[in-house]
Amino acid sequence: MDALILYFKMGFYHVLDFSAFDHILFLIVLAVVFNFKQKRKVGWLVTLFTIGHSITLGLSAFGVLKVSTKLIEFLIPVTILITGCINVFRAKKAASGSESINLVFALFFGLIHGLGFSTYFKMMVSKGEDKIMPLLEFALGIEVSQIIIVFGILVLGTFLDFFTRVSKRDWILVASSIVIGISFQMMLERIYW
Repeated sequence: MDALILYFKMGFYHVLDFSAFDHILFLIVLAVVFNFKQKRKVGWLVTLFTIGHSITLGLSAFGVLKVSTKLIEFLIPVTILITGCINVFRAKKAASGSESINLVFALFFGLIHGLGFSTYFKMMVSKGEDKIMPLLEFALGIEVSQIIIVFGILVLGTFLDFFTRVSKRDWILVASSIVIGISFQMMLERIYW
């Protein structure tokens, strides 16, 4: 039971670690286009991101997939930047509630983020240790932290809409633009060539 809690906490706090806030930024640009009325899409968003990162996390943990850590650390802000830019260019459509491209980004860019998670996971698990249960527990911790972050983003968007009358389009534009600026800076800091 202690091992379950250990790996769950590792996954949970890895996403909520503000010194490695790239995953939080990605969740912000993924979720900012949604609201509580779109709970089914929000559920799919979190699930697809989990599926994406779990695939590459597992493949990497078992040594099937090996990718340069520096390349992955560079690609993570690229995925954030791309998602944020798409949000800006499609803000009007996203504000109408018909936007679903971020579901695709959650799955496919989740594959890249999973490789980022795997670096941390492999440092915590010993070579001879059974990896299946720790991997599942780690992924569960990531999932719970993602739900908390997405819920917080939806609450903030609802608060802004209800109390300040900030339009959904403006919320998407401002939040995405801020994240674009931060991710661009991260990308420059992580150039690996």
